[in-house]
Amino acid sequence: MNTPVLLLPGIGNSGPQHWQSLWEMEFPHFQRIQQRDWDHPVCEEWVATLETTIAAMTHPPILVAHSLACLMVAAWASSTRQRIKGALLVAVPDPHGPQFPSEATGFTDIPHDAFPFPSTVIASSNDPYATLAYVQQCAHDWGSQLITIGDAGHINAASQLGRWEQGLQFLAALTRATT
Repeated sequence: MNTPVLLLPGIGNSGPQHWQSLWEMEFPHFQRIQQRDWDHPVCEEWVATLETTIAAMTHPPILVAHSLACLMVAAWASSTRQRIKGALLVAVPDPHGPQFPSEATGFTDIPHDAFPFPSTVIASSNDPYATLAYVQQCAHDWGSQLITIGDAGHINAASQLGRWEQGLQFLAALTRATT
C-alpha cells in the first residue's frame, strides 16, 4: 500500500501548472485538502480543516505543504492529537516579512515547537517571501531537516519547475525515513 499524501497548498490554492497540482493528477494516493477560502485564509479555520481531514483518513498521511500551508502545519502540530507519518514543508514564508499577504490572518504567532513527527523543510536562496536565515531558524526550531535548493524563487509555478522531479525525490526520501 502506498502511504497517503495530503497536499496542502498555500494562499490562492495551487494552479494547474504548480507542482502540487501535477503531482495530484499523476498519483492516485495524493489528495488535496479543501479549504473554504483560499484567498482570505484564517489560520484557525485552516488548522481546523486540516484536523478534520486527517481524522477522516484511514491511514496516517505524509503532509506536503507549500508556503502559507507550512505555517498552518506548525500551528496544527502544536495542538493536534492526530498522527501523521511526516511533513515536507516547501517555501516557508515569514509572516512578519514585507511580502507576506495582508489577506492572511492569524499566522503571525506560529509556534516554533519541535514537531512530533519527521519533517523536511525545502528552501530557496532567493525566495521573496522569506530570508534563508528565517527558514533556517524555523527548520531548527521544528527539528526539521533543511535542504536548500539554490535560486528557485518561491518554489511555485512561477519558478517553472514543472513536475518538480527533485521534490518527488525529497518526498521519497522522507517517506523511506518514516517506514
